[in-house]
Amino acid sequence: MLDLREVEGFPVSAFSVVMGLAGLALALGAQTRGLGIGDAWALLVTVPTSLLFLVLAALYGVKVARYPAAVRAEWAHPVKLAFFPTVAISLTLLAAAWLPHAPTLARALSVAGCALQLALTLAVLSAWLFRGRFEVGHANPAWFLPVVGNILVAVPGATLLPGEVSWFFFGVGLLFWVLLFAVLLHRVVFHPALPEKLMPTFFIFIAPPALAFLAYLGLTGTLDPFARVTYYTALFLTLLLLLQSPRFVRLPFSLSGWAYSFPVATVTVATSAMHARTGHAFFQVLAWGLLGLLLFIVGVLVTRTSAVVRRHGLALDEA
Repeated sequence: MLDLREVEGFPVSAFSVVMGLAGLALALGAQTRGLGIGDAWALLVTVPTSLLFLVLAALYGVKVARYPAAVRAEWAHPVKLAFFPTVAISLTLLAAAWLPHAPTLARALSVAGCALQLALTLAVLSAWLFRGRFEVGHANPAWFLPVVGNILVAVPGATLLPGEVSWFFFGVGLLFWVLLFAVLLHRVVFHPALPEKLMPTFFIFIAPPALAFLAYLGLTGTLDPFARVTYYTALFLTLLLLLQSPRFVRLPFSLSGWAYSFPVATVTVATSAMHARTGHAFFQVLAWGLLGLLLFIVGVLVTRTSAVVRRHGLALDEA
């Protein structure tokens, strides 16, 4: 039986689970569509993921209503602040996942995600620029999340939103991706190592270039040099991080482990798109390999997260 008192410890970062599962749905759709079996497998993931989003939104809504001080504490936290846009990112990913099945629903989700993303980006950037309580040591790859969300809006937005709206979000996301990449590279190279709990967020480095590739393809319809640069940047970062697998495998599990899933999903979908555009068998083989890795990652994460929920209830940050 759910004890609503546990909602006080329910973290906004729980929406990263929706991001990972929705990313899996998109990756499955991108690959199985090429086999001529439609999006049936993707739909099997999209439906429960949508229901999970509704449950998480209801739980966090209760937290906002009953424990506003706990929500304010998350907003004031230099790390947890960056996870608020996961709500908007989840809406946009669900819009993309529903697009082949229910375009009207997808459009509504896309508009809602777009509006919330803009509001949260402005709020988070305002906090970064004017709060004056951040240090270099607070910076971590989760700070990409507000940026990733802006680039992501343009992915389904190329179909669901007016063209200029999608270009607006793409431009904003691209600008801050480049700026934050430099800041975060300086932080991880010249300052003490990230805490173990945040190490999985290194994988978020993959998402902005992979999403920039997909958004640019959707907006322009061309595989030009800029598109190739963004794709190969994402692929290089994926290779770099996979070579560090022994380091990540040794880490104790925490909710931040879901940071592995969404970035791997983005590079999987991007690789499927490269195969569709070029016809090269290499990209088809690579996409299947990445999808297999993604399925393994999500399977482990679902199992470990379920165990955490049984032990700690809704206080997922205690893992």
